[in-house]
Amino acid sequence: RGVMDLRACRSVQCYEKIELRGEGTYGQVFMARERDTSHVYALKRVRMEKEKEGFPVTALRELTILKSLLHPNIVDLREVVVGTKQESVFLVFEFCEYDMAALLDSSSTPPFTEAEIKRLMLQLLDGVAYMHEHWVLHRDLKMSNLLYHQGTLKICDFGLAREFGTPLKPYTPKVVTLWYRAPEVLLGAKAYSSALDIWSCGCIFGELVANDPILPGRSEVDQLTLIYDLLGAPSEAIWPGYSSLPGLASLRLPNQPYNNIQQRFPGLSAAGRDFLNKMLTYDPDKRPTARKLLQHDCFLEQPLPKPPESMPHLSRDTVMAKPRKRKRDEEEGGVNPKPRKQDDDDRFG
Repeated sequence: RGVMDLRACRSVQCYEKIELRGEGTYGQVFMARERDTSHVYALKRVRMEKEKEGFPVTALRELTILKSLLHPNIVDLREVVVGTKQESVFLVFEFCEYDMAALLDSSSTPPFTEAEIKRLMLQLLDGVAYMHEHWVLHRDLKMSNLLYHQGTLKICDFGLAREFGTPLKPYTPKVVTLWYRAPEVLLGAKAYSSALDIWSCGCIFGELVANDPILPGRSEVDQLTLIYDLLGAPSEAIWPGYSSLPGLASLRLPNQPYNNIQQRFPGLSAAGRDFLNKMLTYDPDKRPTARKLLQHDCFLEQPLPKPPESMPHLSRDTVMAKPRKRKRDEEEGGVNPKPRKQDDDDRFG
């Protein structure tokens, strides 16, 4: 673990740098053109400076997991390339023009119609179902970790992903960007399951509908308060084991009893509200699987999900570079990709 033989990898000089596109969880992301084919790819530079021994475990985890996953809604890892310096390593991914956070942030009105949102949720849940059926938890699903390219949504950034099995192992509770973090994780549960990704999918669906994060907490206590205000306070009756969660004893949280999904999302049909409520179920054991959610009635009612071939193909002219209209939760979950000034040097170090 943490050791990888890079001698068989191609040189990064097989690629010509086009521009620096942003910062990922653990490194810079470049847009680059393969010199032999002129195909465009995304190159993620792996930060090696903090690693005394071998390949960073975060990057190694992403590399190992992505090499085991092949799905149209999961970003494709093509290869690993190395720079002239031994500590310069890049992961080469298929290139996707946008992350979903940038798409939403650049639009004052919802950029996707109801039919398009349904198609995006089918794509997201299909990718999540495949991931879970291959025993992988993503653990950081959020808008900026979803890419959009030519009508297709793709899950990316597997730096916090873990393989899991039965019985559940204890994991660190400090995962998932705060706004998308499930209540069992916020309350200190150490043994958690694929259900934590489903909660994040619910937050993503609500954000697509509202064109804003639905639970933008400033701290863990504030996050729980927003959840309780939206869904009503949980209880032992609806969530067995809730009262014994380690984080609960030290907190004073609102005891309001009402679910306010209908008030917050007046445009959603009864089936749409049920779909959201299912993903935001307090008890993780009762949250449906991604595969089950793909069969939900909301996908069978009008407007039907837009056919994949009819999804919008956005251009750079469509998505104007505007100031972020909301400050994202960078301290909790890593820096979101942001467009950067083009680097004059077309060679990688």
